[in-house]
Amino acid sequence: MSGQGLEGAGQEDPGRRVRGAIEAVLMVADEPVGTQALARATGEQPDEVDLLLRELAGEYSEQGRGFELREVGGGWRMYSRAEHADVVEAFLLDGQTAKLTQAALETLAIVAYRQPVSRARVSAVRGVSVDGVMRTLLTRGLVSEAGVEATSGATLYRTTEEFLQRMGLDSLDDLPPLAPFLPDELSVEEVEPAEVLAEPVPTAPEPVPTTPVVGDDGGSELEAPAAATDPEPAEPQQQEDPR
Repeated sequence: MSGQGLEGAGQEDPGRRVRGAIEAVLMVADEPVGTQALARATGEQPDEVDLLLRELAGEYSEQGRGFELREVGGGWRMYSRAEHADVVEAFLLDGQTAKLTQAALETLAIVAYRQPVSRARVSAVRGVSVDGVMRTLLTRGLVSEAGVEATSGATLYRTTEEFLQRMGLDSLDDLPPLAPFLPDELSVEEVEPAEVLAEPVPTAPEPVPTTPVVGDDGGSELEAPAAATDPEPAEPQQQEDPR
């Protein structure tokens, strides 16, 4: 091997590094990621990132990978390929009768003790993305959506009746206390503040129907209904002098 070849072998391809970084971000993202966000994360120009994304999408398709890269919702996200939907469905349905993995048990425990809680909060506690695990728990009916968080608007999750039945609990009050497993100087509330469920948006009142009247120009106009008034008393008629 020539000296030039050795030198080239020891150098890292910048494009390959950026492509790998983009793939790493997309693998842990649970929502479409925009080009600008990927550019900030990788330190590259948005135009260059957009070009690499389209190259990756084309390569996945040409190579017949089981996943594909789609541009949706103003960003990019990994999806399983549609032609394998029957296999994915069979796997998920079969998983309903299988035992929970350690990752699923840890995620379910965090939801049970911190509910309502967002996926981002659960991911922060576990240190890894829980997107796939949360989908498994949703499919098996152990957790469900519980509205949105008041400040961030993130979807919150809670445990279900199915969870209580599987665990042999009458209510969440029967969960073992968490305090004995924490350091002495910490309380359950101090571990992390609970997320707050947003108040439901009030329904706007229906508009009061108005009375159509004919305007001066002959067109139809709408006015507020007139207030009811008492009829004016009739003036007394003057009688003639009989004299």
